[in-house]
Amino acid sequence: MAEDTIEKLKKLTKRLNDAAEAYYQQDREIMTNFEYDALYDELVALERETGMVLSESPTRHVGYQIQSSLPKVSHSTPMLSLDKTKSPGALRDWLGSQTGLLSWKLDGLTIVLQYDQGALTRAVTRGNGEVGEDITPNAKVFRNIPLEIPYKGELILRGEAVISYGEFTRINEALPPEEQYKNPRNLCSGSVRQLNNEITAKRGVHYFVFGLVLAQDMDFHDSKEEMMTFIQSLGFETVEFCKVDAQTVEEAVQSFEGRIAESEFPSDGLVLTFNSISYSESLGRTAKFPRDSIAFKWQDETRSTVLRDIEWNTSRTGLINPVAIFDPVELEGTTVQRASIHNISIMEELELGIGDEIEVYKANMIIPQIGENLTRSGTAVIPEYCPRCGGAAKVSDGREAKVLYCTNPNCGAKLLMAFTHFTTRNAMNIEGLSEATLEKFIDMGFLESFGDIYRLKEHKADIESMEGFGERSAQNLFASIERSRDAEMPRFINALGIQNVGLANARLLCKAYRQDLTAILAAKEEELASIDGFGDIIANRVYEYFQNPINRDVVEDLLRYVRFAPAEESEEAAQMPLEGKTFVITGNLEHFENRDALVDFIIKRGGKAVASVSKKTSYLINNDTASSSSKNKKAQELGIPILSEEEFLRLVEDEI
Repeated sequence: MAEDTIEKLKKLTKRLNDAAEAYYQQDREIMTNFEYDALYDELVALERETGMVLSESPTRHVGYQIQSSLPKVSHSTPMLSLDKTKSPGALRDWLGSQTGLLSWKLDGLTIVLQYDQGALTRAVTRGNGEVGEDITPNAKVFRNIPLEIPYKGELILRGEAVISYGEFTRINEALPPEEQYKNPRNLCSGSVRQLNNEITAKRGVHYFVFGLVLAQDMDFHDSKEEMMTFIQSLGFETVEFCKVDAQTVEEAVQSFEGRIAESEFPSDGLVLTFNSISYSESLGRTAKFPRDSIAFKWQDETRSTVLRDIEWNTSRTGLINPVAIFDPVELEGTTVQRASIHNISIMEELELGIGDEIEVYKANMIIPQIGENLTRSGTAVIPEYCPRCGGAAKVSDGREAKVLYCTNPNCGAKLLMAFTHFTTRNAMNIEGLSEATLEKFIDMGFLESFGDIYRLKEHKADIESMEGFGERSAQNLFASIERSRDAEMPRFINALGIQNVGLANARLLCKAYRQDLTAILAAKEEELASIDGFGDIIANRVYEYFQNPINRDVVEDLLRYVRFAPAEESEEAAQMPLEGKTFVITGNLEHFENRDALVDFIIKRGGKAVASVSKKTSYLINNDTASSSSKNKKAQELGIPILSEEEFLRLVEDEI
């Protein structure tokens, strides 16, 4: 299948899903119903024509399933581990006169997919190589797996399920300390093997094919490169690979190595396989390894040094993390003197003590780690109190290891995270309260509860005398706080920091209860679960938050200062001066903080903001009106006016 056809399927799927998310979760429209229906029909026709249906296609809503256990399935062909080397020269010698394919060795969970008559029928984990677990319902909600493909023969693929570093950070930050995952691979494994695939769907799992077991009646002309191209033509994403020979393989290894730091997905090395299918099959296998492929692991550069201290840092989630401080050493071209110990279990396994001789390295050539403790004194002491607030510290059995966390709910580290979120633009939008300023105010005892922000004037003299402040800065801060008192209810609820409830879900909540906060506070859990776009987990978070007496006190305290003006009271909103107009935004902005702020401004006044210029576009907003950008050219071809921000704002004033 042509690459541009696959790309068109992906773009249509994304556009329709973005429109549905905006409409159902953000209470805004980015396209008309007519346009949505037309694009939907176009997607249906293209899926019929190509026989390909992507996992996120709006034409297929995969039902969420709950299983009591994961069924065991035997693999038709054993899944063996790979022999390993850390020498690029060994790869050259291993390849000999053959050509090969060099690719990332992604660090996730290996999954086998089976398709029959063009439909995904089974997905099985690697397991012990002989028997795996059937995770078919979960695979159907991976981000990028096609549910239907145009090839109708029996097809069996092998690939790696992975979670990006960004998703890993986002998910971990939403979990309590004892439930956080150590690394993306562990999170991926837990996500893929869920008994409820609704949880899997929210974890952002991607799948990259690295091999083919069976493609009925297909001839790849003895080329794995051609085989991988065929797999891509069916709509699958494959691991990144390049063709190499003995003269080019070492240079290719260096190229991959140079891009480790910018890689979106975790990798623990490379894989080299012979390109010739017949040659690969002729080699057979040993009892442990296939002979046609070999893994390359990054050569860990290790250095011996002396442990001088263990520093304990309280994170914003209350987790108290141990960090090793040692005599500086050179690793992978940089000077290193700190390494995270991650948790109490690792500290105890290494039997660490101040003055021990340790060996350090960079895991995957990126993250400093302690590899070994040569002297193992075991004298390191676990603190009994939080270094941030002095509250009691407690060791707990976490998801993967023993962790230390602060038990004080008012710990400054936890408060800083909560106050930082409370003041952001999508929450109460209070300018002048940077993270550094908030930290100072917390340390000085000015801020313990959200309502204290509206009582900061009680500390006016102290604030004006602080470094970096002064009378004018303090006045600007107090003015910003005063402005924030007139709040939109969804932003207020978002500001509270309820787990799993961002601005989009807060809008859904407020819309369902007609902006009635009293009704929201009294809502039953089953009522909340029935809100379109919610579900049991979000409903439970909202219900439990508002049922907690401490949280209710926080809300009641805030309501002494905050007021909610109905949207109809806004003169501009009532007149909807931009109703019926569609805008495209490009280039740098000067008057608006960022593109989201301008989009919000347009939508509140009845307009629409879309991503690309078409004959339906009313105006293109670009401060560089004379630019030769593709969007400017398209607008000029279609006779669409190009406005600077100044001209756009004058247009709004003229329409009011």
